[in-house]
Amino acid sequence: MTSKECGYHHDEKRKFIRRILIGVGSITILILFIILLIFLILRPTKPTFVLQDITVYAFNVSSPNFLTSNLQITLTTRNPNNRIGIYYDRVNVYASYRTQQVTLSTMLPTTYQGHKDIVTWSPFLYGNLVPVAPYLCESLSQDQMAGTMLLNIRVDGRVRWKVGTFISGRYRLYANCPAYINFGKPNNGIAFGPAMKYQLVLQCHVDV
Repeated sequence: MTSKECGYHHDEKRKFIRRILIGVGSITILILFIILLIFLILRPTKPTFVLQDITVYAFNVSSPNFLTSNLQITLTTRNPNNRIGIYYDRVNVYASYRTQQVTLSTMLPTTYQGHKDIVTWSPFLYGNLVPVAPYLCESLSQDQMAGTMLLNIRVDGRVRWKVGTFISGRYRLYANCPAYINFGKPNNGIAFGPAMKYQLVLQCHVDV
């Protein structure tokens, strides 16, 4: 075989590989376009979150700058979509006070939420001798004296969308639920022994 024939076969092989790659690329682009078109038609809407209540078992400052807290919350989420299901993966919930996290993150169970379904979680949030900035201790003492404290319940996790048999990649889910707790007004809470339960029913801000 001459060098000219070898070169001819080599060029033919490269052209064949190029055609395969172009074909695979075209099919991939077509599939992605179809998926995008389906999502645009269905218009997936982010879930809604509502903080139903908070039960406060402990929320105390100890010297010098440590905070111990023990809370239980009731959190509901609703899927507003008619044709899209939602998978909740690695979703963590924690409490923060004036932007500082004051409890450990509690992981919620992996959950699938069908069309128009409502899911309710009731996790405990703990923080034992959590070090906080001195100014936060002063702010907390002032809030307790005033009888009102703003506590933020935050949700951080991943969600996947399900359309028919197709399941999307993971998207970041973030929700912030601000809750005003009125320590100085017992009629705003329900006593459970040493604990106090506050009915809130507050809408959370959600980003996906």
